[in-house]
Amino acid sequence: MFIPHSPEETESLLRELGLVSLEDLFSHIDKELLNSSFNLPTPKSEEEIRTFFKEIAQHNRDLIYFTGAGSYDRIIPSALEYLISRGEFLTPYTPYQAEASQGTLQAIFEYQTLICELTAMEVANASMYDGASALAEAVLMGRNIRKSAEGKILLSEGINPLYKQTVKTYLTNSAHQIEEIKVSPEGITDLSLLEDYLKKERVDIFVVQYPNFFGFIEPLKDIGDIVHKYGTIFIVVADPIALSLLKPPGYFGADIVVGEGQQLGLPMNFGGPYVGFFATREKYIRKLPGRLVGMAQDIEGKRAFTLILQTREQHIRREKATSNICTNQNLMALANLIYLCLLGRKGLQEVALQSLSKAIYLKERLKSLGFEEVFSGKHLWEFPLKKENARKLWDKLLKKGYMLGIPLENLGLKNTLLIAVTEKRTRQEIDNLMEVLGGELD
Repeated sequence: MFIPHSPEETESLLRELGLVSLEDLFSHIDKELLNSSFNLPTPKSEEEIRTFFKEIAQHNRDLIYFTGAGSYDRIIPSALEYLISRGEFLTPYTPYQAEASQGTLQAIFEYQTLICELTAMEVANASMYDGASALAEAVLMGRNIRKSAEGKILLSEGINPLYKQTVKTYLTNSAHQIEEIKVSPEGITDLSLLEDYLKKERVDIFVVQYPNFFGFIEPLKDIGDIVHKYGTIFIVVADPIALSLLKPPGYFGADIVVGEGQQLGLPMNFGGPYVGFFATREKYIRKLPGRLVGMAQDIEGKRAFTLILQTREQHIRREKATSNICTNQNLMALANLIYLCLLGRKGLQEVALQSLSKAIYLKERLKSLGFEEVFSGKHLWEFPLKKENARKLWDKLLKKGYMLGIPLENLGLKNTLLIAVTEKRTRQEIDNLMEVLGGELD
C-alpha cells in the first residue's frame, strides 16, 4: 500500500473521519483481499529475467488461423510498422497545443475522413477504445438523441456476444430494457419478428451487425426502412474490410456506424490494444462522444488543424458531457490510416475478394468431408459449419497447428464451428489442413 501522507497527516485525516486506524478506513473490504503476505518469487537479475521469459516464450506455438469473430489474422504491410514506430508518432500525447501538434492533428483529421468515406457517414470522431466500447457509447448516444430514459433497446441476435455484453454492462444501472431479435434460418435478423416487435413496444434504439457475427450479410435497406418507420435510432456495427465490397450503412439511413479497426493493420496480439471507429450524421455532432479534429486557417491564412469538439467530462461541465471516454486510440488509429493509404481503394477490395474466394474454396472442401451449413443466407469470408464431434476434432487440429474456427457451444450451437478465412491464408495451407483433417476423419 502506498500512502503519500506523513504519519501526522494520516492521523489528522483519520481523526477528522472519526477513525482510529487505516484498518478502520478499509474495514468494508473483505479481509481475504487485504492479505498482507504476498508470495512473491525471489528477485532476479536482468539476465535471469531475460532467460526466464525466453523459456516461457518457447511454449508459444505458431498456429495457422481460420478464425475471426472480431479478430482476424490479416497481412500487415511492413512499411506500416516502421511508420508508426517513428518517434514523432510514439512520443506525443493528446494534442492540446495545436500549434505544436499539427502532424498528429492532421493524421487524426485524415483518419476521420477515411472513416467517413468507408461508412458513407458525415462525421467521424478521433476513435474509441475498441469496437465493443464504441457500440456501447453509440447506444448511450442514441439514448441522448431520443432524450429517453425508458424506451427499450433492441439488439439483433447476430451481434458479437462480447459486444452485447459490453452494452449490457454500460447500462447496468439504466432503466432501459435490452431485448434481442432472433435470426432467421438464413442467418440474418428476422424482419417479420422485428416489425412485430416495433409495432407493440416503444423502442428507442435498434442495433444490427453488418455482416453479422455469423458472417451473413444483413439486408440493411429493409431493416432501415422498418426501423425508421417507427422513429427508432438505427445503429450499425460494420466490418471495415467488408465495406470495400458492400454498400456502406450510410446509404441505408444508419444514424450511427461503429466498428473495430483491428483488421486495418493491427495484429491479433492477445486481444489488444485495438481501436474502435465511430461515425454519425452531422446533425448529431453535439451528441458525439470523444473528440473531433477540424481543419481551419491560422491568422496568416495557412491551413491549420485543431481540436474542435471535446465532449468528455474533463473538458466541459460534467452534466453536459456525452461520455467519460478519456482519450482516443491515437497510435492505433494512425495504423488504420496508414494501412488504408498504403492499400488504397483497389487494394482494400483485393483483400476482401481474396478472403472471399479462399473462404468459398475452404467451405466447399469442408462440405465434401461431411460438414453441413447452419444457415442458408449469403456470407462473405466467415461462416458457421456443423459436424458431429466438432469440438473433439477442433482439439485434435489445434494440437497439429491449425485453429479451425471457434466453437459456438456457448451460444447453444452444439458441434458448430465459426470459421473465417483471410487473404493471408494460402491455398497450400488450406490443402494441408484438408489432408490433416482427412486423416483425422478416417
